[in-house]
This record gives sequence, structure tokens and C-alpha cells, in this order.
Amino acid sequence: MIKKVYVRAERFHPFSNFKVSFKKLENFNRMKLLLLSNSTMPGEPYLGYPQKQIQQFLGDRKVKALFIPYAAVSFSFDEYEQKVNESLQEIGHEVVGIHHFKNPVKAVEEATAIVIGGGNTWQLVRMLHDQDLMDPIREKVKAGTPYMGWSAGSNVACPSLRTTNDMPIIDPKGFNTINLVSFQINPHYLDANPEGHGGETREQRISEFLEINPNVYVVGLREGTMLKLEDNKLELIGKRSTRIFIQGETPYELKAGDDFSFLLKE
Repeated sequence: MIKKVYVRAERFHPFSNFKVSFKKLENFNRMKLLLLSNSTMPGEPYLGYPQKQIQQFLGDRKVKALFIPYAAVSFSFDEYEQKVNESLQEIGHEVVGIHHFKNPVKAVEEATAIVIGGGNTWQLVRMLHDQDLMDPIREKVKAGTPYMGWSAGSNVACPSLRTTNDMPIIDPKGFNTINLVSFQINPHYLDANPEGHGGETREQRISEFLEINPNVYVVGLREGTMLKLEDNKLELIGKRSTRIFIQGETPYELKAGDDFSFLLKE
């Protein structure tokens, strides 16, 4: 008779060569993150739906945040900066684009807040690598500087860009990103394909990612929702639920008010 022995499997971080523990990272205690799925809802102004949350996140005193517009492809960085300012100035804040600074690394080191906008994630990652900004942003945010991103800007807060939806229009010089959180975000998450489209669903694509990158949580972040990390608490904000993926388990839904603390563990 063969005796069955059940052994608890250790988890391994997919983007490094060392084994990591389940304990919460100490750096989460200091980080302030606001990670949005998208910038605009249909029929609303740019950055209209999250204005209240952004104002609360940045605080009552005026903040002039450093804006990284590198995900823009079909319009200029100046245009992007102006577009963001038109929204943020309504709530008493503003941004200044990193492209105005001769020394981008120094601009990050001196920033009071960091904002990364959406667009093409591959282009964004390429420019972050070209400017050697990955490590300085990570160090700055883990030291307590608020970080806000939407779409591509949320994706690069993860360990890798591998759950983006964008076409790879440029060599990103590596898939690893800022790595502020240990899970992956799929922004603009959709439950089904458009009518008449026979390709894979978003869920199938994420399942493919998990086959190659096991033991990584993926958060399908739907339009109009965001994740906020503050005081070591991660919460979902928005009226829609989010979908949680991990290899070997049936994807499931979590809503605002549910416990997301498991995502802060490695």
C-alpha cells in the first residue's frame, strides 16, 4: 500500500532566482499607491471619474507632482502634460512633465509625488529603461513618495509588463518593471470578446500567462475601478468588482470592502 504524503508547496517569485517568503514586505508600510484601470469613462471628462479619489490621495495641500508621459505615442509629451493638468488643477493639484528636466533621475529623487500616465506600455518601459529610471522610482516610492498611475502607469507598478494589453510596438529592453507590488495587474479587464470576434478572451490570455508564470496573482482591473495602498492596507475602489487569477484555482470576484491583504504577501 502506498501512503500518500502531502507537502505544502513553496512559492517562488517568477521574476527572480531566489525563494521568497510569505511575510508582508516592510516597504508596504510606507508606500502610497493609487493604481487606476483607466483614465476616462465614456461621456466623462479626462480623469473625471477618479477626481475625488485623487484629491483625497494627494491631500488638501497643493502638490506639484512629477509626471512621466512616456507612454504617449501619437501625441506630444507637452500635450499630455496639459491634458492631465486641466483635470488636476480643478482639484488644487498640478503636474510637471519629466521631459522638462535635464536630469530625469534627479527629478525623480526630488519629486513630491510621481504620476505615470497610460498609453503604450512597451514604449513606456523602453523609455524608463533608456533613462535608467526603474530603480530610482522604486526607491523613491518605497521611501514614502506617493505614486499614481493609470493603465500602463498601473501596469509598470507590477513586477513585469507581461499582463499589458498593448501591441509590442518597440523593444522594451527587458520585461521587468518598477516592482512596487508583487502581483500583476491587467488594466481594462474585459469579461468577454466583442460580438463576432473569435479570438481568445482576456481570461484565456491571462491563463496562458499563468502557465508560464505560476504562483503569481493577476488582478483583472475593470474600467472605473482602482486599487489604493495606504497605511499597509490595499483596497479596491469603484462600483465594479475585480477578478482574481492564480494558477490552479478557478478565477473569482472580489468587490470594494473585501480583503485584499493576500496580495501584499510574496
